[in-house]
Amino acid sequence: MANTYSQIYLQVVFAVQGRQCLIQPAFKEELYKYMTGIVTNQEQKMLQINGAADHVHLLIGLKPSMALSDLVRDIKAGSSKFINEQGWIRGKFHWQEGFGAFSYGHSQLDTIIRYIQNQEIHHQQKSFKHEYLGLLRNFDIAFEDKYVFDFIDDDAPPTSSQDVPPAP
Repeated sequence: MANTYSQIYLQVVFAVQGRQCLIQPAFKEELYKYMTGIVTNQEQKMLQINGAADHVHLLIGLKPSMALSDLVRDIKAGSSKFINEQGWIRGKFHWQEGFGAFSYGHSQLDTIIRYIQNQEIHHQQKSFKHEYLGLLRNFDIAFEDKYVFDFIDDDAPPTSSQDVPPAP
């Protein structure tokens, strides 16, 4: 679109179906490159990607001509197909339904990039459930427990949102 200028930065978070730890270190880098390719092919910008064995975080520079739900659908469908074609797991790989999306300003990029880069370290002390519910609370997003990801064997919901990136 001519004369359209924007600065939209979104952290997108989604989990493996059943919260299984299926994203193994041996294929993580190749998976993230593939996902980055999907984002790039949609003419969007991947600023950072990382995660843990059961979920991923993507920081995306989004153009206003792209619907976020369409982009996430394409990332999840394409990467699921890729994982299944590679035969990296037994059975069929799927991402869990839904995703979280959290917006940031330009001045917050360094902080959120470091946060995403340090996912492995972060999750040695905090569960994904603690992290995700903390993000929802920090961004003051209303939610019902029954519609949040299927969490298995996680600790209790956090009483504070410490150790999650701040909302703008």
